[in-house]
Amino acid sequence: MLRKRLLLLILSLGGLAGCHKPSASPPPVKETVIAPGEIGSLLPDFSAKDLQGRDISSAAFRGKVVLIDFWATWCQPCKKEMPGYQKLLDRYGARGFTVVGFKFDTMRDTEDPAVFAKKIGVHYPLAVAADDLKHKFGGIEALPTTLLYDRQGILREKIVGFEYTEVIESELKPLL
Repeated sequence: MLRKRLLLLILSLGGLAGCHKPSASPPPVKETVIAPGEIGSLLPDFSAKDLQGRDISSAAFRGKVVLIDFWATWCQPCKKEMPGYQKLLDRYGARGFTVVGFKFDTMRDTEDPAVFAKKIGVHYPLAVAADDLKHKFGGIEALPTTLLYDRQGILREKIVGFEYTEVIESELKPLL
């Protein structure tokens, strides 16, 4: 009987001693990383020279709503979309909206890119999209590809293929 009581006392004290141990902290919560070019990803840091040799940098777009357009001279849907983006820039540029076009160089141009842009009435910055730049935007699957970033630099819309200006405008207006 004495042994039972002694064993019970030891077990009780051992149990109480365990109550004073600091609790193990929960495992750290892993941050979800959103792949470049996916909705919710950040506007990547980039710098390039536009077709006139001027510097273009993502740093210049901080705090602005940014439309990035991947295009090519041989892409007929691109040719149809780009003047609409210029109209949006003309309409909303004063409200903190900007547009940058990155020309694909995977196929031979059908005409000089600067002449092409002038013919279709596009005056926003245009630069050649080198492979590393395409990679920073998550890789480009098709042309045209349009990416719309909010003022915090978060990707809110990604459109692969042609889209009407009115649709882009309806997605743009709430971000201004």
